[in-house]
Amino acid sequence: MTNNNQRILLELLHISDPTLPIGGYSHSNGLETYIQQNVVKDIETTKAFVENMLKYNYKYNDGLFVRDAFKYGGEHNLKALLELDNEAHALKAPMEVRDGSLKLGMRLLKIYVRLHDFEVLHAFFEKVKNKETPGHYAIVFGMITALLGAEIKPVLSAFYYNAAVHMVTNSVKLVPLGQMDGQEILYKMHDLISEIVDDTLIVDEAMRGLCNPAFDIRCMQHETLYSRLYMS
Repeated sequence: MTNNNQRILLELLHISDPTLPIGGYSHSNGLETYIQQNVVKDIETTKAFVENMLKYNYKYNDGLFVRDAFKYGGEHNLKALLELDNEAHALKAPMEVRDGSLKLGMRLLKIYVRLHDFEVLHAFFEKVKNKETPGHYAIVFGMITALLGAEIKPVLSAFYYNAAVHMVTNSVKLVPLGQMDGQEILYKMHDLISEIVDDTLIVDEAMRGLCNPAFDIRCMQHETLYSRLYMS
């Protein structure tokens, strides 16, 4: 491994670290609703939830936005990034999920504008601060990883793995499951993540925002749950 490849690997480990202080741990993206409705209740139903979220939700929504933001970030194309960001905002129907994505995006921006002087990154940050663009997490993640010099397949792998870690961690707490059960589920996601990464690279951009009514409804129902541990 060359020094540059090692540097980029460390950059990806850093930006996709579940412990990065941007608040990802405080969002369940509807999982809490599924558990309270006794739909997700054991190892098998948890595994099915994570698989379905990755295959039918993330791949066509945030995954595609990461892919395309990566492209525009690599081109330093601020105009295209802003248009993509506004599209992401329009396609996130559940209020909590939309707000959560904005919070994660802003916190990620605040970390990286202190670490790097990329012109397009700082210009995008100024647009977010001035409320001229929303600043969604997937857009920020894709843009930054492109500017860091990463390649798209490792970027998507890191993004999907980060999403899977959060879902499994939240399931361990909420279902609840044993720590070993959670690790087994996460390990079994490796092949699926590889497949989804390959799929994401070839999905037509017209498929961005493919609707997932059941997931969206559970996210909306979360807003009125009697008791909640998570923000979404």
